[in-house]
Amino acid sequence: MASNSNFNRALPDTGILKKDACVVLIKTEWNAFITDQLERGAIAILEQQGVKKIIVLTVPGAVEIPFAISAFQTHRAKAEKPDAYIALGCVIKGETPHFDYVCQAVNQGVLQLNLTLPVPVIFGVLTVNSEEQAMERIGGRHGHKGEEAALTALKMIDLLESFKN
Repeated sequence: MASNSNFNRALPDTGILKKDACVVLIKTEWNAFITDQLERGAIAILEQQGVKKIIVLTVPGAVEIPFAISAFQTHRAKAEKPDAYIALGCVIKGETPHFDYVCQAVNQGVLQLNLTLPVPVIFGVLTVNSEEQAMERIGGRHGHKGEEAALTALKMIDLLESFKN
């Protein structure tokens, strides 16, 4: 899928990419048309940059994203050795405060994971007022947030690797 993204796709010349990188994408079933586009954009960038292992997990909704990341880290991280997680989802505002609760829960969950896990967790969850705003963020005038999340993951993997040297 071609992107209209204005996001700078160039990566710094700082040793990217870790040659045996593993990135785990966690995406929601909710608003699948949008999250599938986020996933495609993220995978395209990761593959373009030579990521060797991409694992995709699907959860029902955004609130379940932090649990899935935590459970993966607990049960499969030793075997899979993830270098980064990317949380992908889309929460569209409705008529009730449910939107606020979901956005706060996933935001706080991802923040908590970033403070406790040894690898970065990238926030690629759209929190928008309308489907139109979501569409603008999967290749429209606001770029492609799936691609941006993947680039952010690569840059954070590089940053983490720089601490090891």
